[in-house]
Amino acid sequence: MKIVESCNSRTLNLINKDYDLVVVGGGMSGICCAIAAARQGVKTALVQARPVLGGNASSEVRLWVLGATSHMGNNNRWSREGWILDEILVENTYRNKDGNPVLFDMVLLDKVLAEKNIDLYLNTIVTGISKNGNRYVSEVSAFNPQNSTEYLLRGKFFADCSGDGIVAYLAGASFRMGAEDKEEYNELFAPDKKQYGELLGHSIFFYMKDTGQPIRYKAPDFALKNPERYITKLQVDEYTNPKHHGCKYWWIEYGGRLDTVYDTEKIKYELWKVVYGVWDYLKNSGNYPELENYTLEWVGLVPGKRESRRFIGHYMLSQQDIIHQESHYDDVAYGGWSIDLHPADGVYAVGKACNQWHSKGIYPIPLRCYISTDIDNLFICGRIMSATHVAQGSTRVMCTAAHGGQAVGVTIATCLKENCLPIECCKGSRITLIQKILLENGQYIPMLNINDSESIVAKADITVSSELMVSELPLGNTFCSLTDPVAMLFPLYGKVPQIGFWVNNKNTRTELLLVQLRKSIKVQNFTPDTIVTEKVYECQPGLHNMQIDFGIEVGEQYYFLCFMKNDFLEIAESEMLLTGIMPVYNYQNPAVSNYGKQCAPEGIGIDSFEFWCPKRRPQGKNLALSFSPALKAFDKEYLRNMTQRPVIRTNAWVADLSDASPCIELSWLKPMQIHSIRLFFDTNADLALENVQMGHYDAIVPTCVRKYQITDKQGNIIYSKYDNYQTINDINFSIPIEVDTVKIYLEHPFSNIPAALFGIIIF
Repeated sequence: MKIVESCNSRTLNLINKDYDLVVVGGGMSGICCAIAAARQGVKTALVQARPVLGGNASSEVRLWVLGATSHMGNNNRWSREGWILDEILVENTYRNKDGNPVLFDMVLLDKVLAEKNIDLYLNTIVTGISKNGNRYVSEVSAFNPQNSTEYLLRGKFFADCSGDGIVAYLAGASFRMGAEDKEEYNELFAPDKKQYGELLGHSIFFYMKDTGQPIRYKAPDFALKNPERYITKLQVDEYTNPKHHGCKYWWIEYGGRLDTVYDTEKIKYELWKVVYGVWDYLKNSGNYPELENYTLEWVGLVPGKRESRRFIGHYMLSQQDIIHQESHYDDVAYGGWSIDLHPADGVYAVGKACNQWHSKGIYPIPLRCYISTDIDNLFICGRIMSATHVAQGSTRVMCTAAHGGQAVGVTIATCLKENCLPIECCKGSRITLIQKILLENGQYIPMLNINDSESIVAKADITVSSELMVSELPLGNTFCSLTDPVAMLFPLYGKVPQIGFWVNNKNTRTELLLVQLRKSIKVQNFTPDTIVTEKVYECQPGLHNMQIDFGIEVGEQYYFLCFMKNDFLEIAESEMLLTGIMPVYNYQNPAVSNYGKQCAPEGIGIDSFEFWCPKRRPQGKNLALSFSPALKAFDKEYLRNMTQRPVIRTNAWVADLSDASPCIELSWLKPMQIHSIRLFFDTNADLALENVQMGHYDAIVPTCVRKYQITDKQGNIIYSKYDNYQTINDINFSIPIEVDTVKIYLEHPFSNIPAALFGIIIF
């Protein structure tokens, strides 16, 4: 028994700790920043105000983690963000392919707790900061109401990933809230401030559950009465559907005309009022009898925020950077979500719930966007990064935020090693070093490929047991109807081969088939905005094999073999899957404002173009094609580069399916001391891998090699893996090995999917 006598006053339990880096905010950007830094040897504190990690992605909010892939509804092929974020999403798909938000919490917690250089502080709310002079933060003070403990966390560097920018705000860093005028950055899409508003609001979601028996619902007194009078979207099928819940109700949004920091509680109560009123309408209006057995299983307790403060960095990203895909000397990350602005009246607005305008491809983001202009040791990450209101409509999404966080983590490690300030890392040899480390870890940076001629792999002689030459994608048992145009996407260079295909004409008369060869104006893009050549073919009734001979030579990049719309025709499909070769369709995906073609009004600075997008498995099979001569698309030399995804070329080596034991052999003239081997497998960066609600057909991406073995010249086994599903595999040796030959034996994932590898890095 403990008896404590009364006293005049008491102080809180106080803990003081020193770190290299203090990350404030445990959302996706904070998690990825902290892990990236920790893996570079940085002693890191990760401070999260909530009881779980993930921010808007957590089970408290339940928004899906998305970025450049945009639900696979735009033209950003193979654009899933890499390294730690990719590792998390691939892991979640393996453990939790049905998208349970509670299980995703545990995936995030597992990843953070696995890092020995991270101390995690959950339920810990930053209450103040201290500075050393005007331009340096020296510590943050925080309080955990669960353990009644105050923390003073000192750091050499600070990363504000908190969403509202609590550290940057308290430190006095300059920021903006609201929309810039069109003239300030010449952003033609800048909204009318009075009519459309200046800020995006918050959202709260709900989940429903089928109980198998009738369930009565009586709305609380505070719920919005007769919501159909005030919310016009309840009468629009695109927005209101009895099968929808969770993120599908993203348009239940409010607060854009209020202060999205200080009025958050007020906004939350209004959103609760709307959610419980909308459920009352769905259950009791009589319009949705199919919901009779459904109950309201969960309603968010924390609103998901889209926009509040945006802090000023050394570069301000704008609409032009996104639409023109501008490159910068210090690019470290990329985005690819649409410019997605919402009317400030949110759920009560009349008309569309958002205006999404896509660029033709992904856009780079410079390091300067993540460094405060006012506080020399402070990074600004996530949705508070330096961007205009218009640009933030794209950069605010979680994958883009996390990708930038990873770059910040590496930059901080470089600052510590080089004993320099963050802004001093944005040029010269330091930015090259940062970019190289990011590329080596699988963080794609658009059109940047730094190949180290002194690396161990660069010095190796590489031989392979086989190299797939694509002579055909064998005929399967299914057909793709041309009710929408379909295209096969593959790389070409030089003379275009003769291409064979199978077409079935379901009509009793001859039908015409228009076949086009298209490409993107920018070689790195996947928007087929240029028709290279086209031919028209007469298709007799029934099934026929036909041959295409364009008779032209082309430059190196990806091309679209497009079979245009004809409701009577269908093209035979194949069961074969290949790395870097895929079908796309000119169809609609209204969830991301894809209606087959983006038709931008004049004067808003946005391009008009068609969307050619994939379909989710098990749909979206390759077309059955033959190539004469065979496509040479999988050169062993691609194993040396650091672009571990298809861009311009496949960038992958692929073995021939007839090769019973695919092998890559690296040999050197003299023995090399090896500390680690890094392998990059194909987990199909085109898949969005949403973390919640969507659900996925495969727990393991089919093109990923499951089993492999590494031996020395004599056949001694160095390492074996029998259950791989991850993109990046690091094989670390506690004691360095000395070898003059390394052999990597891969097993084909399936009989119709050959083994593939994007790259090898040896340290």
